[in-house]
Amino acid sequence: MASSEPATDTKTASSPTDDQSLKLAVAISLLRSKLLQKQPPPPPPPSNPPSESDALRWKRKAKERKQELLRLREDLREAEDASQCDLFPQTALCKCYFFDNLGKSSPKPVGDGSDRRFNDILRRRFLRQVRIKERRKRINNSNIKIRFSDIYSKNEAEQLRAAVDFLVELCDTTSPGRVEEANFANWSHQAADFILASLRNLLSIGNNMELIEGIVSRLIVRLVKRMCSPSHGDESRQTDTDTQFYIQQLIRKLGCEPHIGQRAILSVSQRISMVAENLLFLDPFDEAFSNMHECLFIMIQLIEFLISDYLLTWSRDEGFDHVLFEEWVTSVLHARKALELLESRNGLYVLYMDRVTGELAKHVGQVSSFQKLSQDILDNLFC
Repeated sequence: MASSEPATDTKTASSPTDDQSLKLAVAISLLRSKLLQKQPPPPPPPSNPPSESDALRWKRKAKERKQELLRLREDLREAEDASQCDLFPQTALCKCYFFDNLGKSSPKPVGDGSDRRFNDILRRRFLRQVRIKERRKRINNSNIKIRFSDIYSKNEAEQLRAAVDFLVELCDTTSPGRVEEANFANWSHQAADFILASLRNLLSIGNNMELIEGIVSRLIVRLVKRMCSPSHGDESRQTDTDTQFYIQQLIRKLGCEPHIGQRAILSVSQRISMVAENLLFLDPFDEAFSNMHECLFIMIQLIEFLISDYLLTWSRDEGFDHVLFEEWVTSVLHARKALELLESRNGLYVLYMDRVTGELAKHVGQVSSFQKLSQDILDNLFC
């Protein structure tokens, strides 16, 4: 009995210690479980959505770069082959009315719808073609420095100069047999509309007037020279005369702007006086005599068209230059006197000029501001 009692006491003494250890182990397990629940989830592996979005972004950039390269290749191809590049498809051909009534008087006053028809799309297309032409000039002739680096710049005067050069080159390089083609009508029409729109913008601003004067004067001189210069080739004389009428119609359309029209009359009337003087000393059997004879009638007819179509409209323009008006009226009267010397050879010259001065006198009598002309001019005009 004595031996069993110590064993029982030992078992009873160890029980509280075991219970405390068990409680401590349970508490530690619960605390560890709570800590594990509060911890954030582990970071995603490299193949998760963020890396996928980066891949898509780079893929999109690569696609955009490829499209940009394709566009640059297309621009390069057009620049290298501008002569065969037609920016206007057949469905976008310009209206035929631009060269309607070729060499004929207009039954009613000619309106000007260029600003309404010349929209931004046609303007950008025309500027693009001019840019190609300018680039080819720089490539073909490195000695001639043509500053036209940014065709879409705000330098309106530079754009006007480039458009004038484009139109003059188009008229100089087009053969007589091709003037009736749609491509010539397209580009000449678009060039004329662009020149008129740009000139009006520049005149409304009033800056760089000397530069504008030079550009307009060069345009008139070059077109009048082309109109009076027969081409040399195998084309028939009738075809060459048609070319001269096309250039006449082009000047006639540009003349709706008084800044161009008045200077055109002055230049043409002065050229008539010069040609009439040359005819006095030229052999009638010379081939040049026939060419000058036809040129005279075309120039006289051009002055008649400009006066009958636009003089009354010019008079209502706020910027109408009365000093220039008096200058070209005097020049027209001098041209008539110069043709009187040729009356023994061909009386039609004076007859046609009388019709021009009669048309001029009729319009001068209708506008009160025109009565400010000097008395000497009025006496010669109404005699």
